[in-house]
Amino acid sequence: MNTSAQITTTGSAAVSAMPTDWRDFFALTKPRVMTLVVFTALCGLLAAPGSIHPVLGFTAILAIAMGAGGSAVLNQWWEADLDAGMKRTAARPLPAGRMERGDARDFGLFLSGASLVLMGVAIGWLAAALLLAAIVYYAVIYTMWLKPRTPQNIVIGGGSGAFPPLIGWVAVTGEITAMPILLFAIIFMWTPPHFWALALFVKTDYANVGIPMMPNVRGEASTRRQILAYTVLLAPVAVAPWLIGGAGWLYGSVALVLSMLFFALALPVGLRTRSEEDAMRPEKTLFKFSIAYLFILFAALVVDRVLAAHGIVGAGVFG
Repeated sequence: MNTSAQITTTGSAAVSAMPTDWRDFFALTKPRVMTLVVFTALCGLLAAPGSIHPVLGFTAILAIAMGAGGSAVLNQWWEADLDAGMKRTAARPLPAGRMERGDARDFGLFLSGASLVLMGVAIGWLAAALLLAAIVYYAVIYTMWLKPRTPQNIVIGGGSGAFPPLIGWVAVTGEITAMPILLFAIIFMWTPPHFWALALFVKTDYANVGIPMMPNVRGEASTRRQILAYTVLLAPVAVAPWLIGGAGWLYGSVALVLSMLFFALALPVGLRTRSEEDAMRPEKTLFKFSIAYLFILFAALVVDRVLAAHGIVGAGVFG
């Protein structure tokens, strides 16, 4: 399956008589990815100075989830033929033939549009503008432009997944300051080592459909060096909220320990000279830890904020 024609044929052949199920619509929103999106958005909202009514807070997170889900649906609508050619994604609703592509497109547009209206009317138009930027960034800039054209796709496109905590923060404060920009930067710098660790052990899938992921275009050695480089660059960015006084020592300590662990796991990945498909344990370990890293880091920010509010740890700018 090395040509677009073959991929299209495969996708068409997969069409079956199975009716569309609500679970297929839900699957299109990429619920596993959505979990991280919602969590980081919620952490941004909870860590922001000030307060927001619980109903409005829930509405903001709901709008972010809808926007993220809508852009994920549009991503799969656009890439349905490519997904049919990859083992990892062939069972998704569109390549498996359980849904019409037009239905997926319309669902994605509805979710995206509804999320913007909900955010703008209930929370504010600055938060809605940032949500629009996130949707366009992922569904258009990354999916349609960067991904099929450059091995730097995940570096530049990493901004799409970095918006949620920024939007959550702005939903509370109504303004963009240094702290939410740093939260954006953390996810932006985290994305390359996280995703390239995955790309190393699924590179055959991307090669089969002609997607220029870093391991396929620049080679494994270059990818491994860049994983290590971005891991090093991530550390000071992760600690920066503490250094500028935006978080207390609790967050700073967690950020330091997590970053050292990240580097310790990235080092064997970065220094390896060759690997077989069945010997990717360091890469898989790094990929799994990178997910835990982000969850724990953002959770620590919220705990730090709560404890600072009660005078238990240094308050930083939270006062």
